[in-house]
Amino acid sequence: MTLDFRQLQIIEAVARLGSVTRAAEELGLSQPAVSMQLKQIEERVGLPLLRRSGRLFVATEAGEEIVRSARQVAQTLADLDDALHRLRGLERGHLRLGVVSTANYFLPDYLVAFRRRHPGITVTLHVANRDQVVQALEDNLVEIAIIGRPPDSSELFATRFMDNPLVVIAPPDHPLACDPDTAAAPISLNRLALEPFVMREPGSGTRAAFERVLAAAGVRVQHACVLASNEAVKQAVQAGLGLAVISAQTVETELQLGRLVTLNVAGFPILRQWFVVHRAQRQLSPGARAFRELLRESRHGSDGGPRRVPVVASSA
Repeated sequence: MTLDFRQLQIIEAVARLGSVTRAAEELGLSQPAVSMQLKQIEERVGLPLLRRSGRLFVATEAGEEIVRSARQVAQTLADLDDALHRLRGLERGHLRLGVVSTANYFLPDYLVAFRRRHPGITVTLHVANRDQVVQALEDNLVEIAIIGRPPDSSELFATRFMDNPLVVIAPPDHPLACDPDTAAAPISLNRLALEPFVMREPGSGTRAAFERVLAAAGVRVQHACVLASNEAVKQAVQAGLGLAVISAQTVETELQLGRLVTLNVAGFPILRQWFVVHRAQRQLSPGARAFRELLRESRHGSDGGPRRVPVVASSA
């Protein structure tokens, strides 16, 4: 039995994405071509490699073996590519970066600065929630990641580079925002628990941080709805669906325009950190090392937000 690298890529993509259509789009193939390849691969292997689970495809035990091998082969080729780029320096290369969605609000400044310093390095961005980004890092789908809370793992190395304060937001006409007493004394968590909350999805670092604060205080809040993006959360709060806890870095524009306000709540802001994370045992490519150093150069201002990164010419 012999499988070529393209066939390994197809099995891995379908198993990871759970969809033939999405795998075809990612690989630049037609859906019928992917379906035909899957059939031929299973005939060649002599075992079922994928099975239906609801609307998604998941790998069988044999499929998992092929997926693991596919990722090992892909990693070996990526390591070879990185080694060649190290020999060439920073003139060419590829940076595979994983970030949680909240980081999208400050990341463009860093990407612009990085591209100006190193125009020959291509950046591929994988955006997901915290759990998914960590999984992508562990599966070697990304080389470095930006997350708000690093996992407790000896296999991953994390470096803090910026503050990430979490605040409680409300529409400007909310009773708690209009109450003059709240300006003098913080709102208690028990009082806050009487209000419905717009929550991020399970796996979100922001949600996990808020839930840890609630658990420590022995308080539970009502979930008005659960949404999978910061933009959706902000829109829901503006519409009056409830309050929300969100990174202060994501609501700067709405606060300036008066569309949202932050509430004076006891124990807030929750001061979190941004971390750049990579596998401890892996030698980073020149591009990944350069981007990590760019993040380390940053310093947060008095408001907890990132300052602009200085743009300098590459010495490579």
